[in-house]
Order: sequence, then C-alpha cells, then structure tokens
Amino acid sequence: MPQETNAFFVAISLLLSGDAALMSIVALSLKVSLVAVLVAAVLGFPLGAAVALWRFPGRGVVVVTLNALMGLPPVVAGLCVYLLLSRAGPLGEWGLLFTPAAMVIAQVVLVLPILAALSRQKVEELLGEYREQLVSLGMSRLRMMPTLLWDARFALLTVLLAGFGRASAEVGAVMMVGGNIDGVTRVMTSAIVLETSKGNLPLALGLGMVLLTLVMLINAAAYVIGEMARRRMG
Repeated sequence: MPQETNAFFVAISLLLSGDAALMSIVALSLKVSLVAVLVAAVLGFPLGAAVALWRFPGRGVVVVTLNALMGLPPVVAGLCVYLLLSRAGPLGEWGLLFTPAAMVIAQVVLVLPILAALSRQKVEELLGEYREQLVSLGMSRLRMMPTLLWDARFALLTVLLAGFGRASAEVGAVMMVGGNIDGVTRVMTSAIVLETSKGNLPLALGLGMVLLTLVMLINAAAYVIGEMARRRMG
C-alpha cells in the first residue's frame, strides 16, 4: 500500500482517537481566529458604517484604501506587525512578539479591512433605501448607525464568516509573528507546513481535514444565512 494511503488512514485514526497534539493545535487555531474576528468586527463594522454615513474630505481615498486592503498580502501584514512588535519597534516593550496575541493582531490587520469595506457597502445600500424615512424621524447620523447595522445583521453575519474563513486559513502572517512554537503559537496552517516538511504526513493530513471541514462549514453557514436574509427581504 502506498505511503500516502497509510498516512491517510493514520490521520483518520488520529482524528477519531482525539489525538492530544492535534486537538491542542486545533483549539489554539480556533481561539486565535475567533478573538481576531471579534476584535475586527467591533472595530470594522462601526468604521464601515461611519464611512457610509458621513461625507468628509478624503472620503474617496478612505473607500479606495479599504477596498485595496481587502487584498492585503498576508506576508506584508505579518512584516508590518513584526516591525511594530519587535524589540526595536514602538510596541517592543510589551513583549508580544511570538505570542498568540501577536497572531491575533496580525489576523485583525488582515480581517478588519474586509469587514469594514463590505459593511460600508451594505450600510450605504440601506441608507439609499431608507434615507427619507430615517430623516423624517429626525434621526441623526449617529443614531442611524446602530439602526442600519441591525437591519443589515444577516448580511453582516455572512461578512463575519468570510472574515473568519480568511483568518483561520492564514499561514504567512501568523508564522512571521508567532514563530510556530510548539504548544504556544502553533496553529493548523503553520503546523501543516511544518509537519509536511518533516515528513509527518498523518498529522499534516489530519489537520488538513479539520481545516477543510471548517472551511466547508463556514461556507455552508454563509449560504444558509444568505438564504434566510433573502427570504426575510421577500
């Protein structure tokens, strides 16, 4: 039987037995990505709504910048965060480099523009639809923000899932700022790269299966939420 086939069955065995090393890597990956997406949502959704609601000099530049940063190369984000957190950087005294916190920061840098840009588009669409009604109620732009964000909640949940997918699948930035330290900063993507280079295919395959399953679940959830939103809107 080919070695790859053996590795596949060993990977299945690791998953079914709940291998401690595999489970700890998966748990850390989910923890880092969930915290990063939560922080990015708290910052990104109000930012996107604010850009949609207010008109100010340079607004076009902000919109273009947010859209451009949606495609920010992960290694560039990782380099920027590395320079920021390194000993020679402005935040070097905090000692965050090669910790899960540094990985969270890197993922926030990657995910925040996606959440902000897509939420701006959605809020702008709703503003065009409800502007006269909101103005007739005497609502200020500041009061409009939570109203429009709540009305766009189903669409924003889909955006949130897209951000989580980006964060959980990231490898370049988290390796640069996390260091891929066993038991400390080793997440699924970085572990897959390392274990494959070491020839430890069972663990790499097991992690790959978990990551693939996670991506499929995210896409399924996004589809279901999208269908719910379309039915709600009639």
